[in-house]
Amino acid sequence: MSDMPSVSVSDGLRTVLDRMADGVFAVDSDWRIVYANGAARELLRSAIDDDDLESADTIDGVHLWEAIPRAVDTEFYDRYHEAMDTQTSVSFDSYYEPLDTWLDMRVFPSESGLSVYLRDITEQRRLEQRRRESLNAIQRLYVVSSDGELGFDEKLEAIFDLGREYLEIPNAFLTRIEDGTQRIESASADHPALQPGESCPLDEAYCKQTIDLDRPLTVVDASDEGWAGEPAYERFGLGTYIGRRIEVDGELYGTLCFADRDTRDEPFTDTQRTFVELLTRWISYELERQRAKSQLQHERDRLDEFASVVSHDLRNPLNTAMGRAELLAEGTDSQHLPPIRRALVRMETLIEDVLSLARDGARVEELTEVDIVGLVDEAWETSKTAEATVTVDADRLRVRADESRLRQLFENLFRNSVEHGGGSVTVTVDRLSGGNGFYLADDGSGMSEAERERVFETGYTTTDRGTGFGLSIVEGIVTAHDWEVAVTESADGGARFGVTGVSFVEE
Repeated sequence: MSDMPSVSVSDGLRTVLDRMADGVFAVDSDWRIVYANGAARELLRSAIDDDDLESADTIDGVHLWEAIPRAVDTEFYDRYHEAMDTQTSVSFDSYYEPLDTWLDMRVFPSESGLSVYLRDITEQRRLEQRRRESLNAIQRLYVVSSDGELGFDEKLEAIFDLGREYLEIPNAFLTRIEDGTQRIESASADHPALQPGESCPLDEAYCKQTIDLDRPLTVVDASDEGWAGEPAYERFGLGTYIGRRIEVDGELYGTLCFADRDTRDEPFTDTQRTFVELLTRWISYELERQRAKSQLQHERDRLDEFASVVSHDLRNPLNTAMGRAELLAEGTDSQHLPPIRRALVRMETLIEDVLSLARDGARVEELTEVDIVGLVDEAWETSKTAEATVTVDADRLRVRADESRLRQLFENLFRNSVEHGGGSVTVTVDRLSGGNGFYLADDGSGMSEAERERVFETGYTTTDRGTGFGLSIVEGIVTAHDWEVAVTESADGGARFGVTGVSFVEE
């Protein structure tokens, strides 16, 4: 191949070279074309500026740079001359803008000129560009969707812009479909009928077909694909469309769509359809999360109302009953008074626990640095611990937590150990060996595996004195901190409560 400029090409070799899909041509040392196979002739003719040369039967003898002057200030010119001057082969790929073409080049020099092998890699480069664009779009989608500082509307606007840019479509919109009507909930669009608040009968919308599919509906040229005459085409006049149904909790919510009045030059790729699928799944998740959050807030409001009723309507008569019992005790030694007092105290405990359950379901918002060693001592002093003892096997143990709730956690765990382990139980508090939490263990009688599986259930208790709320409150406090709690057997055969996911404050 490197000696081609000085050698005539036989008819047989010409036949072989002309059958090649890739181009081969040769120039002499004066830059005149001495041979070009069929693929090279076609490419060179398309690059030649001279109309007479472009239609000539042959291009042999044509001066390469005079015939294609726009190539002079390009990499092709520089690298060809490099090969000619240094008599060293060069390989490169470059974009030739006048033809909108990427070419892979192999240039082989000899004393008599150059032999050039070229391959059109435009489609390969376009595929690579699409892959890069797709990867970039998915990365940007992840960044937007995971940004905790943005609200749903802000994220949706960013995703509209991302989708319009990636798909090269000017209109993006989210619909709500109810009772046979399509309503635009949100949009980033220049089409007047695709603005927020606009609505139409579902029968007159592209989304009528979209919601019946388990994949995106795509339209590249609406007129050619049979949409002409359809009510949707008459109303919106969209030539290009891609949309996907959105479900919330398994039920139809609406659609996410991208559309254009103009037709599209090429079909949507699998990656583009997958991208729209990802967008709809994210929106479905966000809408489900919003619905759950709204329902949770409704339940919290009901709990607050319930707590208010408990606090006012039960505490007042209870306080009255306790006061009257004290007055009655001053004037009589009736054997019925102690049971009455115990019943009233139990009612007071139940009310406190119920209020705690209502209050501690919410996630904590403000964390402070809390000294567990000191907090354990304070919680122990205010707990009914009889002859029990507590030890903290650490000189310093500081965590970030809600101090009031953490104290209540220890008070409930202490009460559980004393009630189930006996009045002389020993309780130990220390950091977990893994370093990601703390534990509270006792040397009492412990729990069976069946009990450990149910111990955090609201209302579950194994004693007549228990309310069944204490450990449920503990779990609520742990959950509110985004921690986790598990109960196992202690080294002494008692109960061991391990709390993990804790953020310690290190020295």
